[in-house]
Amino acid sequence: MASAAPLYETYNRVPLRFERGEGVWLITDKGERYLDFGAGIAVSSLGHSHPHLVDALTGQAEKLWHLSNLYEIPGQERLAARLVEVTFADKAFFTNSGAEALECAIKTARRHFYINGEPERIGIVTMEGAFHGRTLATIAAGGQAKYLEGFGPKAPGFDQVPFGDLDALEAAVTDKTAGVLIEPVQGEGGIRPIDPEVLRKIRKICDDKGALLILDEVQSGVGRTGRLFAHEWAGITPDIMAVAKGIGAGFPFGVCLATASAADGMTAGTHGTTYGGNPLAMAVGNAVLDVILEDGFLDHLGDVANALSQGLVSLKDRFPDLIEDVRGKGLMLGIKCAKSNMEVVQAFRAENLLTVPAGDNVVRLLPPLNLTADEAREGLKRMEAGLEKLTRG
Repeated sequence: MASAAPLYETYNRVPLRFERGEGVWLITDKGERYLDFGAGIAVSSLGHSHPHLVDALTGQAEKLWHLSNLYEIPGQERLAARLVEVTFADKAFFTNSGAEALECAIKTARRHFYINGEPERIGIVTMEGAFHGRTLATIAAGGQAKYLEGFGPKAPGFDQVPFGDLDALEAAVTDKTAGVLIEPVQGEGGIRPIDPEVLRKIRKICDDKGALLILDEVQSGVGRTGRLFAHEWAGITPDIMAVAKGIGAGFPFGVCLATASAADGMTAGTHGTTYGGNPLAMAVGNAVLDVILEDGFLDHLGDVANALSQGLVSLKDRFPDLIEDVRGKGLMLGIKCAKSNMEVVQAFRAENLLTVPAGDNVVRLLPPLNLTADEAREGLKRMEAGLEKLTRG
C-alpha cells in the first residue's frame, strides 16, 4: 500500500511554493515576492532568469541536449580551456554535482600515487566541521556523525583534525596520505574561513610531505568571496579543486580541476560519467563565465559586499542580544546568532527575506553575486525589522 507522501521524507520543507524568479526576487504561486539571500544555497549565482543564461540554455536546447562522453563535445572543450586559462589547472573533468566533483578529486589523488609506485597512499586528511557531500565517500571525508549514522561502516582512508589545528594536521599527514582536503571557507560548518596564513602553511605541509592539496570550492568558488576562487586570497594554488554550485547558476553541474601532474593517473577507462559535461550544462557554464569574467564584475561585487558587511556589523552593534558575530567574505557571509539561528531565519522569512541556516548556530547570507547596492540595503532593512520583532518577543 502506498504511503500518503510519495517523496522520501528527508527534508523539512518550508511551506512555500515559488512559481518564478526575477533577479534577486522569488515569486510564489500566490504572487508574494521574497528577497532571495539564499540563492538555492549559493547556487543561483546570477539570480533568477538571467537573460544571458536563459538565451544560452534555450538556444542549446533547440539544438542538442545529450550525447554522452562517447563523442567530442565542443562546449566542454571550450569551458575546460577557459577554466584552465583563469586557474592553476591544466585539466578538467565535468560532473553533475559537487559531491561527484569531490569523488573525482579523491579518486584523482589516490590514482596519482597508485601509478607512481605508492599505492599505499590513499589517506585523505580533512578538518572537523567540513561538509563535502552526501555520497558514502564524501560523508566519510566530512566525518560528521549525523551524516554517517545508519549507513554502515565509514569508508576507510579519511581522518579529521580539529578546525585550524596545524600541529594536528601536520601529524596526520604521513607517508600513507594522498591528500589534504580543505574548504577555504567552511559553508555548512558555519561560514568559517581558514586564515590565509594557515592555508599557506597547509600548502607547505603538503609540499614537504609529498601530499596533494585538494580544495573544496563548491560553495566558496566562482566569485562568491570576491575573487574568482577563495584560495586566491591566500596567494596559493591547490593541486586539485572541486567546483560546482555557482558555476552552473542553477543548472546542475560541477567540475574537478587538476594540474597535469596530479591528474596523470586519470587515463582512459579509469573514471567516467554519463551526463557529466552534457551540452546543456556546458552552454550554461560558458554563459556564467561570460558574466563573471566581465571587466569590473568582481570589483562591483566587492563594493556591494563591503556595504552589506558594514550594515551587518551595524546590526550586530544594535542587537547584541541576538547577534554575536558577523563573519565571512564577499557575498559568503554569516551571522553568528546569540539565540537559535532557526528563530532568526524564521524572523527574516516573516519579512519576506530568505536566508539559509548553517552549523555553529549561524545564518548564511548567500545572495546572487550581481546583487545591487539598493537590493543589499533592502535586505538589511528587512533583517532589521525581523530582529526588532524578535527583541520585542
